Amino acid sequence: QVQLVESGGGLVQAGDSLRLSCAGSGHTLIKYTMAWFRQRPGKEREFVGAYQWNGSGPFYANAVKGRFTISRDTMKDTLFLEMNSLKPEDTVDYYCAARSGGWSPFLGAGDFRFWGQGTQVTVSS
Repeated sequence: QVQLVESGGGLVQAGDSLRLSCAGSGHTLIKYTMAWFRQRPGKEREFVGAYQWNGSGPFYANAVKGRFTISRDTMKDTLFLEMNSLKPEDTVDYYCAARSGGWSPFLGAGDFRFWGQGTQVTVSS
């Protein structure tokens, strides 16, 4: 069973940077395609970016290109999401997810089997 634990969320001011981490439970990043999603209250989970299990990537949603950077440390089995120039509209819960198989731009939240508990990011104006 894959376990994912996010950390790094918190309260920041607009324009600040923040780095989220997603720790896997052992060899997760080299076995599974990993992704970050975010979810606003009452909305569906929105894709942010992904890293394929074989190192291909990262792949980003258009909404975050240029501001967000995904990286991974396979030795630490940890996926990172570096967010820069944060805006109040980035105030959402961020989730880490994993799936068997590769990445495709047609994938959605329903295609990911394993999820972390989420970490909240609040950006004040």
